[in-house]
Amino acid sequence: MVPGVTPVALGAPERTAADLLSVLRRIKGTLDPGLEVSAVQAADLAHRHGAALVAVVEHPGADPALLVAVVVPADRVPAEHLLHGPSIREVTEGVTATGHPVVIIERIPVSGTGAQLQVVVTADGVAVVFTLHSPTGRGWLDVSGVAGRFVSGIEFSGIGRQSASRPRPGGTSARSARR
Repeated sequence: MVPGVTPVALGAPERTAADLLSVLRRIKGTLDPGLEVSAVQAADLAHRHGAALVAVVEHPGADPALLVAVVVPADRVPAEHLLHGPSIREVTEGVTATGHPVVIIERIPVSGTGAQLQVVVTADGVAVVFTLHSPTGRGWLDVSGVAGRFVSGIEFSGIGRQSASRPRPGGTSARSARR
């Protein structure tokens, strides 16, 4: 487990929302009235898109960010095909600590929020797309560094044997992922 990454349960949208709200309140306090709405919306989106992971990423110098992973069938796409689009700041190719190729796409929209995609291609011929989103962008480099260390250390064995078009009921919690 990487300090600063707190995965939440994916059993049902209500459970995911409750877990997200609990983690966000621990970090931000209980006075922010928008936290509950944000947690419900994030949980609904994650379940609607068959997320395999939902986690809160935190760092003392940053506002919390949300990390969501989805498993999709994919061929490896060269980074130059990903350069087109609004607000793309940087595209980097590399290899994770566990030996999987990764493409990292950094996007900072005009609104000041941060978004990052990390596409990890597994030996099973699927891609795991991690999206990191920060509603405020405050401390973006810190939370993206924490998320990067988390993603880089995941062992992705056996993911391709699951149907990417039909996620397993309740998804797969990062707590059960091999590390």
